[in-house]
Amino acid sequence: QVQLVESGGGLVQAGVSLRLSCALSGRTFNNYAMGWFRQAPGKEREFVAAVSRSGGNTYYLDSVKGRFTISRDNAKNTVLLQMNSLEPEDTAVYYCAARYLPMDYSDSYLPSRYDYWGQGTQVTVSS
Repeated sequence: QVQLVESGGGLVQAGVSLRLSCALSGRTFNNYAMGWFRQAPGKEREFVAAVSRSGGNTYYLDSVKGRFTISRDNAKNTVLLQMNSLEPEDTAVYYCAARYLPMDYSDSYLPSRYDYWGQGTQVTVSS
C-alpha cells in the first residue's frame, strides 16, 4: 500500500518562501511520477506542478511559473515544492499525488490520472 505524507506548510506573510515535502512509502518511489495539487475553500482541486519519474520533465500551472519549483530526490523517496514570492492567492491545502504510469503534460493536470494522494498540508499566506 502506497502512503504519501506532506509536510512544510504554515502561516506566512506575502513575499515569503516555503518548501513543501512529500515522502512516499510502501512501494518503489522511482516507479511513480509525482504531482502537487491545491484546494482552496469553495474551489475545486487545482493542479500546481508535476515531475516525471526520472525528474527530467516538469510541468507547472501558469500562475506559479517562475515562482514555484518542483523537484524529486529518488534516493530519499521525496518530492519537493519550493514556493517563492508567495501571494494570498496561493492559500490552500496542498496535496501530494503519485501516478504509477509514465507522466506527460496531458496527464499531469488531471487529478483522475493519479493513483494515490496524501492527507494535505495547509499553506496560508497573509496580505
